[in-house]
Amino acid sequence: MYNLNEARIIRESSYGYHLIPIQDEMLSHREVELVGEVDANTVNTLIRQLRYLQCEDPEAPITLYINSPGGSVDSGMALYDVMQAVSCPVRTVCVGLAASMAALLFVSGTERDMLPHSRLMIHDPLIVQTGGSALKLKAVSDDLMETRQIIARVIAEHCGKSMEEILAKTANDCYFRAEEAVKFGLADHIITSLADK
Repeated sequence: MYNLNEARIIRESSYGYHLIPIQDEMLSHREVELVGEVDANTVNTLIRQLRYLQCEDPEAPITLYINSPGGSVDSGMALYDVMQAVSCPVRTVCVGLAASMAALLFVSGTERDMLPHSRLMIHDPLIVQTGGSALKLKAVSDDLMETRQIIARVIAEHCGKSMEEILAKTANDCYFRAEEAVKFGLADHIITSLADK
């Protein structure tokens, strides 16, 4: 069965024809992508790519394309920290859906663009484990509430809203179409072309 993640392009050189992974070609244009779940493997690959691109040129912008339902808070926050730490501006482009942790990553871009029919979804972090003693449940709950505050603070800082406004929105799954995201401050532009800016 054909796997789109392994799509290749053909390049001709003096040595003949070569099959090059599309991701490698994108990387040469300083473009990376977050597609699918935010997890340790995906994030570690992106972190390596961002660090490599910074070494190649510490000032040239990087474009991060996002189409993701979200995923691990810990992995997502690791990528967020690296995005903030690299010297290169990281432009984010939503191509489909950026939900949950992926929305936080999208919002943190230095320039945040959305395609016309793309959407964002923000919400509070979810409990991933239940059961156990009352003390264990309290510890999980306390950690979850602290994570909720961290996520709300990050989103608030990047979209110019108060913590209270963000916490009110994230109390439930809150979807934004492209126009709504721009109006609320979660995105900067709606674009109709992916040509270099």
